[in-house]
Order: sequence, then C-alpha cells, then structure tokens
Amino acid sequence: MRVLVTRPLEDAKETARLLEAMGHEGIIAPLLEIRFHDGLPVSLEGVQAILATSANGVRALARRTNERSVPVFCVGPQTAEAAKAASFAHIKSAGGDVKALAEAISQWASPDAGALLHAAGQETEGKLESDLARAGFSVRRETLYEAVASVQLPEAVINALGTSNLDAMFFFSPRSAKVFCQCVERAGLAAQTTSLTACCISKNTADALSLSFRKVHIALQPNQSALLDCLRGHPP
Repeated sequence: MRVLVTRPLEDAKETARLLEAMGHEGIIAPLLEIRFHDGLPVSLEGVQAILATSANGVRALARRTNERSVPVFCVGPQTAEAAKAASFAHIKSAGGDVKALAEAISQWASPDAGALLHAAGQETEGKLESDLARAGFSVRRETLYEAVASVQLPEAVINALGTSNLDAMFFFSPRSAKVFCQCVERAGLAAQTTSLTACCISKNTADALSLSFRKVHIALQPNQSALLDCLRGHPP
C-alpha cells in the first residue's frame, strides 16, 4: 500500500521507515514545518522536571540547554525516544495523551518540589498547564518552536491524488488533518479522497477532517504504534 504521511519531516522519515518494514510505501508530505526559536540558554534552576508534549519540544529544548540531568516527563513513546536521543538521563512516559500525562505527573512529582517547565510550541494548548495548576503545581512555559502550516501540497502528492495512486493516509494531529483538507480543497481534489482510508491518532484528529473518506480509522491508543496497527487490523 502507498500511505501518505503528513507529519513534520524528521518524524515523517521515521514513520516511513516503519511502514517500509511492514511492506508498505510511505509517501512523505510534511504539512507542518518546524521552526526552532533561537535565544538565550533556558535556565532549569529550581525546575524539578521538564514536561514534553511533543518530540519537537524536546529537540527545541535540547538546543537551548546543555543540562541533561533534570527528569523529562513525556506524553508518549515517540516523545520519550526523542528525549533519549537527546541524551536526557531520566525519562518517564505517560504512554498516552495530555490527560494521561497530567494524571501521571501527580504520581511522579510533588507541588512542593519545585516548578515544572513545559517545553512548548507556539500553537501548544494550555490544557496541561491549567490541569496541573489546579493540582497545585507551578508550571513555567517556554515557547521554543512553532509549526508553520503549508499552503499547498507537494506536486508529487497532487499527482498521486489526481491519479488515484494512494491507498491511505496518516494523521497525527487535528491541525495536520485540518491543513491537509484545506490544501486538498485549494488543489480542487476533494473528490479524490472518497476512495482513500484516513488513519487518525485520535478522535479529535478524525473530527478535524472536513473531507469525505472511504474509511476513517482511529488508533486504539494515541501513539504511532497503535496508528500503524490500523493498517494491520483494518487494511484499506
């Protein structure tokens, strides 16, 4: 099967590699370009742990500090892998979504032990911070990167859609799903998605799709492994 991968380039390469190992072909179309913010080193003085809700948050923070001994609390396995690759020494993964991370932090940390630093993107919602604040934690947000949306699909993807040369597509966030639909509509190819299968990492992501698809599968867990399982259990 030919599967369109819409996540940012560095992460999309990993997904395409995993698809190839399953016998599929991953077609990379990054719809969000990650731009890291330059600036002064990020101080971790008085910080008991780092909150990482995306792999790009980890990568962005790693560019701005040489400190690797502060624990990193990660939303899921992909983010934890990014922390490991960046040589952080103490990593925990909630294995799910932001809600699961907030619940786990209440077990892993104490409000009295110091602030929590959220390595965030410009578009990152503040739900995690507000949930933790209600639990008595002090959370410091550092906005370290932004994800800039594409305004059009790569020419190769337009051609693949136009010639019905795709079988399925992966969506890893509500925003990437929304951007994809906008780009498809601008290209005048909305009718082409009715024969395709959309595999979404969460219900919120599926709800963000404004086009019609032949099938829409939602991963049983909000992580890449479960998303890949959509192809195993429910082939297009």
